Amino acid sequence: MSSHILTVCCPTGRGIVAAISTFLTENGCNIDDSAQFDDCETERFFMRLAFTADTGATREELSAAFAGIAARFGIDYAFHDSATKMKVVVMVSRFGHCLNDLLYRSRIGALPVEIVAVISNHLDYRKLVVDQDIPYHHIRVTADTKQQAEAAIMDVVERSGAELIVLARYMQVLSDEMCRRMSGRIINIHHSFLPSFKGANPYKQAHQRGVRLIGATAHYVTAELDEGPIIEQDIIRVTHAQSAADYVSLGRDVEAQVLARALHAHIHRRVFLNGNKTVVFPASPGDYASERMG
Repeated sequence: MSSHILTVCCPTGRGIVAAISTFLTENGCNIDDSAQFDDCETERFFMRLAFTADTGATREELSAAFAGIAARFGIDYAFHDSATKMKVVVMVSRFGHCLNDLLYRSRIGALPVEIVAVISNHLDYRKLVVDQDIPYHHIRVTADTKQQAEAAIMDVVERSGAELIVLARYMQVLSDEMCRRMSGRIINIHHSFLPSFKGANPYKQAHQRGVRLIGATAHYVTAELDEGPIIEQDIIRVTHAQSAADYVSLGRDVEAQVLARALHAHIHRRVFLNGNKTVVFPASPGDYASERMG
């Protein structure tokens, strides 16, 4: 048996679920998990199905056979192999907490991705990455070399076969062209203080203002800086008794956790773009079936 995921997005209409279920049944498939959402505001329908094919049908065969149903309902769809790890490029500057967390989760199997490269505009984490047999690319970025640097980044992405770029506290702003080219394929993480506290020391500014909540947001990158469709968020409470250093430490923890959860949702095909926002289906038991927890 082979395991697959089918993702569906189309205009709202009757008979969609019945048609898809019938198709899978007739093609020797058993549905293991199903989630759906009908957005009345956008009049868009979203569905994710995890299933096994008892007949050994390939993704290509199922996709070709499904084309008729897709045409009838105007469905954008894709069949994915559940067993294949998504290839990911991680980009980082000088804050390494998210990079370290992703490397660890990947190594123990808690996050089923293949980190095919790490790109940085600094050399701080070169040894850490190379010691784990992952290619490290030092690509410096200045105002005068931004275009060449992004060309070098895209060369790494294309040569490695990466499907996703993760900005693990990468502090350079990507160009509009790159954002459009990689639409829905770049995930960023940032603290919750934007736009109130900008600059190099947002946690210090928050401490000085007596902020009581520290949070983080993971989102898809768009041309609008830090305003892309949100995937995951979380917060943690702080008190007057905690220092600015405490704020930084707690902020790093929540950033790492939020980014990991967003990446987990994306690689399991649970995130759907819905205009300026997302539809994110809850994790199912099948998402963790092949993951080894350390």
